[in-house]
Amino acid sequence: MESLKTYFSGQRGVYHGIAIAVVVAVFALPFITIDAYTIQLATQALIYVLLALGLNVVVGYAGLLDLGYVAFYAVGAYTSGILTTRLGWPMWATIPAVVAACVLAGVVIGGPTLRLRSDYLAIVTLGFGEIIRVTAQNLSITGGPSGIFGIPTWSFGSWSFNDGLTVGGLFFNGKILLYYFVAIVVMVLGLIGIPRLANGRLGRAWRAVRDDEDAAEAMGVNTYTTKITAYIIGAVWAGLAGQLNASLITTISPTSFQFLQSALVLMAVVIGGMGSVPGVVLGALFITLAPELLRDVWENRSLMFGILLLAVMLFRPKGLWPATSILPWSRDKHRAKVDTKPAQARAEEV
Repeated sequence: MESLKTYFSGQRGVYHGIAIAVVVAVFALPFITIDAYTIQLATQALIYVLLALGLNVVVGYAGLLDLGYVAFYAVGAYTSGILTTRLGWPMWATIPAVVAACVLAGVVIGGPTLRLRSDYLAIVTLGFGEIIRVTAQNLSITGGPSGIFGIPTWSFGSWSFNDGLTVGGLFFNGKILLYYFVAIVVMVLGLIGIPRLANGRLGRAWRAVRDDEDAAEAMGVNTYTTKITAYIIGAVWAGLAGQLNASLITTISPTSFQFLQSALVLMAVVIGGMGSVPGVVLGALFITLAPELLRDVWENRSLMFGILLLAVMLFRPKGLWPATSILPWSRDKHRAKVDTKPAQARAEEV
């Protein structure tokens, strides 16, 4: 018991404790309320969390300013929508096609653009994002300006989420089942997969390129391969989020993938804290839930939302939960202070 208490007093233990509390809260939500609007809003928020975690790989870890990230979101949504409505595929069978389409889009878009840096990269990615949207608007297979309607939910054999499920005398409808499914995907892919990538050799290469690309290249890092790997991983994450969103709203159109969507996701990463997984989660929840919570409180919710964004940037310029933050109640903060004293004393002696 004492060792467990000591562990949870440290920085990593506090992170794990908060993560456990969040997981419990997410899975307990349908037992608190079964309101259709609340469940759909929570599902949409989780999809935005997955989307922001993918962009965090590109912007937060690799330092690539991408203003056209919504393009991969559209590729995933349209690929799953076309295959399910035109060819009759079940939603789960479209996963390999979505991944392949996003990898191809990542190579096509990232191949020529990732040789650019800074503002030039941002402008070119913005252009590609608009190219994807305009292309979808002018193709007949994508439904043109009207988009695709009647996208089915997830089904396995003869059973689908729409049929619901009874467990222990409790009936879970299709919206609740989709909410749980999205929550599991976000936790496995986003909250477990991305930190493992970031803490590995590839993650260290991403951070080296972000901090100083020339120095990283001088140390033997293949900067181009490192950047395009981050770009492709982010594209796949966005494509899977687009697939989940298509099955949630059952209809997609080019107006759903405008530049504003890329700006909102980038805003979630910056406000939460670039390179910080818990920060990005907080940022995505803030971006998706704050406007809805302000709907009944303030008539001009857009103005109030803008004021909140300005307040966050003024008082938390590094984000709500920066990657380098040390929690004030953590035992690691006091340890860091103690450990620096011998180093300072040795420096003074020299």
